[in-house]
Amino acid sequence: MPKSAAIVGSGIAGIAAAVRLAVKEYEVDVFEANAYPGGKLSGFGQDGFRFDAGPSLFTMPQLVDELFQLAGRNPKDYFDYIRLDETCRYFWDDGTRLTAWADRTAFAREVETNLGESAEHLLAHLDDSATKYAITEKLFLHRSLHKLSTWVNRDALHGYLNLPKLEVFKTMNRANEQRFQNPKLVQFFNRYATYNGSDPYQTPATMNIIPHLEYNIGAFFPRNGMIGITNSLVRLAEELGVRFHFNTRVTKLVTEGERIVGVVTEGAEPRLYDTVVSNMDVVSTFRKLLPNARQPERILRQPKSSSGLIFYWGIKREFSELGLHNIFFSNDYRTEFDRIFNGKTLSDDPTVYLNITSKHKPDDAPPGCENWFILINAPNNSGQDWDALIARTRQQVIRKLSQNLGVDVAALIACESILDPRSIESRTSSSQGALYGNSSNNRFAAFLRHANFSHQFRNLYFVGGSVHPGGGIPLCLLSAKIATDLI
Repeated sequence: MPKSAAIVGSGIAGIAAAVRLAVKEYEVDVFEANAYPGGKLSGFGQDGFRFDAGPSLFTMPQLVDELFQLAGRNPKDYFDYIRLDETCRYFWDDGTRLTAWADRTAFAREVETNLGESAEHLLAHLDDSATKYAITEKLFLHRSLHKLSTWVNRDALHGYLNLPKLEVFKTMNRANEQRFQNPKLVQFFNRYATYNGSDPYQTPATMNIIPHLEYNIGAFFPRNGMIGITNSLVRLAEELGVRFHFNTRVTKLVTEGERIVGVVTEGAEPRLYDTVVSNMDVVSTFRKLLPNARQPERILRQPKSSSGLIFYWGIKREFSELGLHNIFFSNDYRTEFDRIFNGKTLSDDPTVYLNITSKHKPDDAPPGCENWFILINAPNNSGQDWDALIARTRQQVIRKLSQNLGVDVAALIACESILDPRSIESRTSSSQGALYGNSSNNRFAAFLRHANFSHQFRNLYFVGGSVHPGGGIPLCLLSAKIATDLI
């Protein structure tokens, strides 16, 4: 008889785990509380506009291609994407503008021309980012940190010998201040701490690994939008025999000694499985599905990453000065992060990220219009008065964008939807609405994420942004690889 596996949650990691287990000839059932797959990587339409609901930056597309190749399929028959010529456009309130070109040399010239910073400084920083990635990739990203074999091999030795290059005892901001003379370029590279929900003034400089993904590997755009990643992988999974059960919330995992023997969904009898993979936030997995199990309190009580406040606006105009990805920087970055992580509130001058997929996929908006996805870095949900914070922040975002674009943005909003930390928490079971699980604001953060397997139950595994190696599409896909390799 073939072995069976249940997967709790159909986030991108859960879907990837389903594909990998189906390739291993498991019979796989995926249980999803929502009516749609993808978790944060989903989408919706409103008044003729289409929006990707969550992640908007696509890097390391080979990790998606790999899933099709494992199944003996041609990735291009399911999923296609383009490499972007520019990664992002940047705006400061004093009128300074900068385009981050995908070509390193062109980007270095742009930095030298617009910011007066030596091109050599920029290129050296990108080389350093590549070095950090080479040291950590095989050791931290592709293996479980909780297995002895990870620490006694050639890759581990390479890591030990190059540990000083990771700058674990220096903050990201400190390393960037030592590298660059222009404070705007320091702010530019400090922004990459937000890619895992961290504070650049606390997180270690090891996180300067992140720019490598954009500038040395590249940023990409799925031709069907970010939702195309989810839809193509669900199609593949279903072709491999995976069964998706939507509107089916898992309420309990049935245990027997050191094993999970069954999965209980609302109003149904337990279903028996050989293996269970949880794509649910690890905190919710233990607190809600395994309340009587031994709780790994040291991990579960770690401070959570930041969250986000998202405005989805249908805009009745096109802007030639805007690209696919745009950033409008705060005038006081340190204060912004202090308010998020220490004050648990939003800045009075927030940095605004603006994503417009209709720049590359015109049918995402009506003719002459644009679909604006606006993300503000926000604290995780700790009982704040979100209605008041949202109203205040909305006005600040309109003010900032109107000032930089020279037009009254409020008058152009044709439709609006809002996603805040409360709704992120309720829709995705993310603890406190955190976007990336535990915070990475200390040098030991990598070791304070839950393992991809359970020490308590021999057939329970974990995938997704709340466990090793972390949040974001590439790391979630790698979590599925690590977990299923252990099964």
